Amino acid sequence: MIIRQLTAQLAVADQLEIHDLDAVQEAGFASVVCNRPDEEGEPHATADEMAKRAAELGVEFRYLPVNGANITDTDVDEHAALLAELPKPILTYCRSGARCAKLWALSESGKQDVNTIVETVDKTGLTVVDIAHRL
Repeated sequence: MIIRQLTAQLAVADQLEIHDLDAVQEAGFASVVCNRPDEEGEPHATADEMAKRAAELGVEFRYLPVNGANITDTDVDEHAALLAELPKPILTYCRSGARCAKLWALSESGKQDVNTIVETVDKTGLTVVDIAHRL
């Protein structure tokens, strides 16, 4: 698990497994959002399994599966709504963290300067260059 801090209240991570949730809770995250569909790629913990363990730890958990190759405006709106309503700080995760960073970047479009958004993501070692035209 690699956690990359985007803002003071939001970080992104690569694929989490059940045992990672203990460390996530210990790190102080109040909420976790999974953006990776259960059926995508190699076997990994399902959202239901993750939600159950998160609840045991007192961490809010939401499942918003997003196709990383086709992030829609609806995906962005739903993601932004979760970021607004969930207790902070929030950790979002997917296979690599890139899809989560893109969702955040697209949700910040119009709120922040495009260069600032791109630089914020770049500092984490991820990139949103391929969606810059949407920012």
